[in-house]
Amino acid sequence: MSSTTGVVRHELYKEHLADYPHVESPQRLQVIYDMLDQADMADKFVAISPRPATHEELAWIHSESHIQRVTATDGKPHASLDPDTQTTALSCQAATLAAGGLFCLIDKIFDNTVRNGFALVRPPGHHAERDRAMGFCLFNNVALGAMYAMHTYSVKRVLIVDWDLHHGNATQNSFYADPAVLYFSTQQFPYYPGSGDLTEVGRGEGKGFTVNVPLQPGHGDKEFYQIFKQILSPIASAFKPEFILVSAGFDTYVDDPLGGMKVTPIGYAALTRILMDLAKTCCSERLAITLEGGYHLEGLRESAKAVIKELTHDSILTQADIESLEKGPAPPIIKEVIQAQRPYWPSL
Repeated sequence: MSSTTGVVRHELYKEHLADYPHVESPQRLQVIYDMLDQADMADKFVAISPRPATHEELAWIHSESHIQRVTATDGKPHASLDPDTQTTALSCQAATLAAGGLFCLIDKIFDNTVRNGFALVRPPGHHAERDRAMGFCLFNNVALGAMYAMHTYSVKRVLIVDWDLHHGNATQNSFYADPAVLYFSTQQFPYYPGSGDLTEVGRGEGKGFTVNVPLQPGHGDKEFYQIFKQILSPIASAFKPEFILVSAGFDTYVDDPLGGMKVTPIGYAALTRILMDLAKTCCSERLAITLEGGYHLEGLRESAKAVIKELTHDSILTQADIESLEKGPAPPIIKEVIQAQRPYWPSL
């Protein structure tokens, strides 16, 4: 049986920050790639080769000066673009290939080679603003992916879901006044980068098309599942996206060194299932996931595996897992977010 799931991988992604001490290390991809090569994952997915994003494509989201600043690091042993964001000799090439890798996954989804997929790329992207690199990110892969789908396939409505521990400030800013892109984000708050309060709902025509769920530390599988079920599902169903993109950060994992959340692989599989159900209802199953954060190597490997297995309909979830996730009191933040969003989404 041929797989309906695509996976983007490339050795160049591991050259970003190679031999440079940084928490966003090449080992993050190495453990995932090693997992993909194990016997139990063989033939589960279609391997997709990436291509670099072009200068013109990067300019959909980023300024000329920013593109030039990143390009100027090419071949240099080390450059610092902000206190957290470093480059090494091949970082620029890896970054253009990261954005382009997501484009290639989108191509395969829209030509029906696959139904869904995961771009396992570095560097991550959701903090990269129009005019600056920040938070380990050089180019905003997921924002560029949304623009690619709209430019190339005439998609009119894109849903971006961001479950990274940190708020995707730059993704939000890219589409803050744009009703064509619904940005939904859960994040530890207040925490880096400081944005993502529930009062941030969009501007002008984009009001109501930004949905933030700011969370105190300590939330786990049940809370995230209920947030997705009670807030995301009804809003997305009303929005009716033609394509769904996910910024998948696994730094909400229970033992992640940078975070205070308690999500396990069961939780990530359950969130993926909710998104797959939405994609099936709204957009012919078209769902593309791209890697953001996640710094506990074993947790990152097992969580990414749970997501890929869910995408391929080889779920780790049992009926008992789902029943357990649906039990218990809903976190109070759900009511607060619904109150903030109800003027724009009356069905909540």
